[in-house]
Amino acid sequence: MATSPETEKPVDATRLSDAEKDLKTESNERLAGFEDPDAGLSEEERAKIDRKLLWQLDMRLVPWLSLLYLVSFLDRTNIGNAKLVGLQDDLKLSGAQYNACLTIFFVSYSVFEPLTNILLKRLRPSVFIPLIMIAWGICMTCMGVVKNYSGLMAVRWFLGLSEAGLFPGVSYFLSCWYKRSEFGVRMAIFFSAAALAGSFGGLLAAAIAKMDTIGGLAGWSWIFILEGLLTIVIGIASFWLIHDFPDQAKFLSADDRARVLRRLAADQQSSAEHEEFKMDYFWASVKDWKTYTGAIIYMGADGTLYAFSLFVPTIISELGYSSIKAQLLSVPPYAAAAVLTVTVGFIADRTKQRGICNMAVSLLGMVGFSMLLGCEAPGARYAGCFLGAMGIYPAIANTISWTSNNTEGVYKRGVSLGFIIGWGNLNGIVSSNIYRDEDKPRYYPGHGTVLAYLVLFEFGGSLLQYILLKRENAKRRRGERDHWIEGLNQSQIELLGDKRPDFFYTM
Repeated sequence: MATSPETEKPVDATRLSDAEKDLKTESNERLAGFEDPDAGLSEEERAKIDRKLLWQLDMRLVPWLSLLYLVSFLDRTNIGNAKLVGLQDDLKLSGAQYNACLTIFFVSYSVFEPLTNILLKRLRPSVFIPLIMIAWGICMTCMGVVKNYSGLMAVRWFLGLSEAGLFPGVSYFLSCWYKRSEFGVRMAIFFSAAALAGSFGGLLAAAIAKMDTIGGLAGWSWIFILEGLLTIVIGIASFWLIHDFPDQAKFLSADDRARVLRRLAADQQSSAEHEEFKMDYFWASVKDWKTYTGAIIYMGADGTLYAFSLFVPTIISELGYSSIKAQLLSVPPYAAAAVLTVTVGFIADRTKQRGICNMAVSLLGMVGFSMLLGCEAPGARYAGCFLGAMGIYPAIANTISWTSNNTEGVYKRGVSLGFIIGWGNLNGIVSSNIYRDEDKPRYYPGHGTVLAYLVLFEFGGSLLQYILLKRENAKRRRGERDHWIEGLNQSQIELLGDKRPDFFYTM
């Protein structure tokens, strides 16, 4: 008798052997529908071609998309840097009005996110992403010339609307190019751009703020104008530098397109196939419990992310530093978070233990915000900022990878990511209102709320999903889900996606 790694109960070794044979047969049948340009080559020759192809994909896809997210995150959070150099005073905003301007972004951003992946699929990434970039670049530039509270509110609403498609869109898009075991580190590199944006944003804001009074504009106005114009330029360039899905990508030869589709099919991904949108895929996502556990985890990571990124310059300035020095001191925590994000992505890809990685980094975040709550010394609280960032940023990319690994079907995955990311970003409404002026200098309600999010949602949600996935895998190994495919042909079984009994979840 053999023992399943998911359960202590003995499992019939003969049955496992038969299941493995069935999987191999199904895999061969699945690949039979895809052209093999390397037929007749040895395994060593195939591996060499595959490594070269993967490097080509990495160079064409990841760097530019990471730059887009760096710009996106810079544009949504630079209002925190602008506040330090006079935005709130010049526009005569109360603390509540300033927080409302942060909040309105997340309302439009979250509401429209679940729809964007369907639009991405319909319009093609090479069209959809550049268009929304140009739109939010215009919004960002307009933020530099607003004169009052109502003007800032209006522009922040449209900024959220136009940025809504980028993060879920790119997350979904990248998941359609890579195997499950390859996706996590690419997603981590992409998302590390958010941490770099925080780091780079502090340096950039400190430099641009010195343009105060040039052209009759305040330094905070120039932060928005220059960064908005940069976004527009990058958006225009993106018409040529963003590529479409694997079956349409023009930068690949016909043989390389066939290789990409074949390697996806071998990984049991329907990204390799042409799938037409049906409402069934939408409802499949709505009825899937993983959509809701993923949303719980993501709200724990994303709610804390926005609280940290919007207010860290203010938090550091309350430690007794000048506004310019606070901008500069916000750089190192983000840099540390970027390094750990990529490291965790690499480890999670190799170990396939995404839940444990999430729980481990959340412990760092808990310690960091406990230090911000309980320590008196400025140095200790600044160290808490480091641990806080390192506990938040890696979990975002890892949670998206975890969801993508465990949600099969092109449209179902897109809808699930839209729901999960949209719900997570909706918690930006909470994040925007927990650091209040009247709570200076210790910000106990803000730090306490972030700590609760880390404990209950990022750590607790990850633990819950890990346990449930482990139980489900054990049931599938024991054959308790085999009745789901009784009477179905191979095509019908394929359409079940992650509901197939032979689909085992990444934990």
